[in-house]
Amino acid sequence: MEKNKHLEKRLTEVARKLKVCGHPVRLRLLCAIEAREPCVSDLWQCLQEAQPVVSQHLAVLKREGIVHSRVEGNRRIYSVTDPWVKGLIGTLPTEGSAQH
Repeated sequence: MEKNKHLEKRLTEVARKLKVCGHPVRLRLLCAIEAREPCVSDLWQCLQEAQPVVSQHLAVLKREGIVHSRVEGNRRIYSVTDPWVKGLIGTLPTEGSAQH
């Protein structure tokens, strides 16, 4: 019975992370962050999204503990901190690996 509770708790946690990461903009953000730990202005340019859109999605990822930001000089640098999400991102194809 205790094993089932642990499994249920883990499945609920994974489902929550998938829901948060499953938004296309957030998934693109995670891939960009994991590739090079960019600052927020790099992310706006890379994703070609407006600053408010990127900031809103970053706030969700930070609130859920999936990304972390640190200040270096006058730049805020982002990194993926959740090991499970890092593993998930590692399974995704990169730009150069897409088969046509």
